[in-house]
Amino acid sequence: MAISITPNPNTDGGADLIAGAGNGGFVGGSVTPSLVTDPSKYTDIGTLIGQYAKPDVREQLIKTYGDQGITGFLKLTGAINAAATQDEVTYFEEARRHKKFTWTSADTPASDTTGATVAGNEYTTLNGGTQRELRKNDVVMNIANGIRFIVVDKASDDDCLMSRLDGAAVGATDLDASGEFILLGNIHPQGSNQPSGHFEPGLVRRVNPFMIVKERYQVNGSAATNVGYVNLGNGDYRWYLKGEQEARARFEDEREMMMLFAEILDGAQESDVKLREAAKLPGSEGYFAAVADRGITVSGLAATPFSSMSDFDDIIKELDKEGAPGEYAMYLNRRQDLAIDDLLATGIATATTAGLAGQFGAFNNSPDMAVNLGFKSFTRGGYTFHKHDWKLLNDPNLLGAITSTTSGVSYEGAMIPMTQVVDPRSGAKAPALEMNYKAANGYSREMEHWVTGGGVLGFNNNGDEGKDVATFHYRSEINLITRAANQHVALKG
Repeated sequence: MAISITPNPNTDGGADLIAGAGNGGFVGGSVTPSLVTDPSKYTDIGTLIGQYAKPDVREQLIKTYGDQGITGFLKLTGAINAAATQDEVTYFEEARRHKKFTWTSADTPASDTTGATVAGNEYTTLNGGTQRELRKNDVVMNIANGIRFIVVDKASDDDCLMSRLDGAAVGATDLDASGEFILLGNIHPQGSNQPSGHFEPGLVRRVNPFMIVKERYQVNGSAATNVGYVNLGNGDYRWYLKGEQEARARFEDEREMMMLFAEILDGAQESDVKLREAAKLPGSEGYFAAVADRGITVSGLAATPFSSMSDFDDIIKELDKEGAPGEYAMYLNRRQDLAIDDLLATGIATATTAGLAGQFGAFNNSPDMAVNLGFKSFTRGGYTFHKHDWKLLNDPNLLGAITSTTSGVSYEGAMIPMTQVVDPRSGAKAPALEMNYKAANGYSREMEHWVTGGGVLGFNNNGDEGKDVATFHYRSEINLITRAANQHVALKG
C-alpha cells in the first residue's frame, strides 16, 4: 500500500526521518504515509563522530598572568584598622624641638666692623605659625661657615645687631646676603633680668578627610543559570561567580591604590559646572602625597638603580636627621629588587653587611617568619632593611606602565618604618600607617557588600525592581594616616 503525506509548508521537515514530525500536524492533501528515503536525511559514522562528537574541554581555569592581586602592602607593613565617627580624622604630631632662624639680608656697616645688622630673624614651624624672634643675648651659629654670633641689641622688631662671639671684627664674608642660623642658646651677665619672650613647644595639627570608593557587578537572570566548562571551585561551573569574584578583587585593589595615591583637592572653584562639582570633593591624603609633602624623596633611581652601599649610606644619613627608627620595610619594583640582590651578593663577600639575629625585630626576631612573608633582610649603619617586591610597581597595566626612564614620575619603591609612633598629645602608640574607616553603633563602612535584584538568584527588592538582573554592590569609606611622614622614604625615577 502506497502512503502519501503532504508536509506543513511552514517547515522543511528538519532532520526527522518522517517529514512533518513535531511540526504541529498534517496540512491538507491525502494522507498516504510513506518512508522518506532521501539520503540527505542520513549521515555516515565518520561525519557523526567528527562533527557531532562531545568536545574535550579542560575544566581548569589557567591563570595566564599569575596572581594579579596587588593588595597586602598596607597589612604587611603593620598598618592597622581603626574605626572613626566623623568625616575626617584629626591627629597631632610633634614639631622639631630645635629650629633654624632664616635671615633675608645682612649689612656690615663700613664705620663699625664690630657688628652687623641682620634683617629677618624669625623661624617658622611646620604648621606655618611663626615662633619667637631672636632675643638679646641669644647665641647663634652661621651654618655656612660655623662662625658664632651674639645678639647685641634689637634694632627693631625684625632686625637685630649681632657681633662675633669671639670678639673679632665682623668680616664682609662672615654673613652672606641670606642664610640660616642655628640657635645654640644664650648668655647673660650677672644680675640681669629674665629674657623677654618665652619658649612654646611645637604641635602640628593634621586633618585627613575620608573618601568613598564604590564598585558594582551585574549578571542577568539567564546568565546566572548558564553552566560552563570551567570549574570555579567546589564543582561549581556557573561563570557569573567568577565575574563576581573578579569584581570584588578589583574593588579591593582599587581601594588600596586610592589610599596610596589619593590627594587632597585644593577646593578651587572652576568656571565649568562639571568641574565645580568635582571641586567639591575633599579628596584625601594618600601615602605618596604625604611622603612627597613631608617625607624623604630619593630621585634618579630610574636611570641608575642601587649599585653600591653608598646609595644606602646617603639615605641613612637623611634618616638620622629625622630621628628614624632602626628597622624598615622596603617595597620595590623588580628592577631595584634585583639590583639590591646583586649588591648584597657582593657586600656579603666583603663584610659590608651583617646578618644578626636581632635584625628581625619586626618578625618576632624570627628569620623564618621574614622569609615566609617574602622578605629578605640585611643591616647597614645600625639600620635593618627588610626588602620585598611590590606587584603594584611591576604590573604593566598599573604603575609598571610608567616607563622607568621617566624622570621624577616613575615609582621605584618605598621605605616604611616598622615601629610604633607615639602620639604627643595622648601618649598612645600606633603603627606608622593607620587605615581608618567610618563606623558607629555596629554599622561599619569598612567593606560593605550587598546584592539587589528583580528576583534573580532570589534577590527581590526595590534596588533593581522590574529588572531581570542581580547587582552586586561594593562600598568603602576609608582613609590612610601616615604618621611621622618625615621618616618615610619614596623611591622615584
